[in-house]
Amino acid sequence: MSRLSGFPVVSATWDAASIADGDEVAVDVTVPGAALGDFALASLSLDVADLVLSVAVTAANTATAVLANNTGGAVDLGSATLRVRVIPFDVM
Repeated sequence: MSRLSGFPVVSATWDAASIADGDEVAVDVTVPGAALGDFALASLSLDVADLVLSVAVTAANTATAVLANNTGGAVDLGSATLRVRVIPFDVM
């Protein structure tokens, strides 16, 4: 059993549409129990095509995932499943 199994994964469908070079797109995901300062992990069900995927807890019970495009051209990934896991800072 994984040591992270006590921290559930929240999933959401995300279609970021076309992201222009130098631009970014963000989406908020409700993560019950998340608190500012907690660690956050994110994954996407598609190849991110050289985009940068990041996530942070931005408010109580909320994580914000961001796709940033610095590829030199527009990228449209299509619809994907975003998965977010938050780990309380005092566990690490």
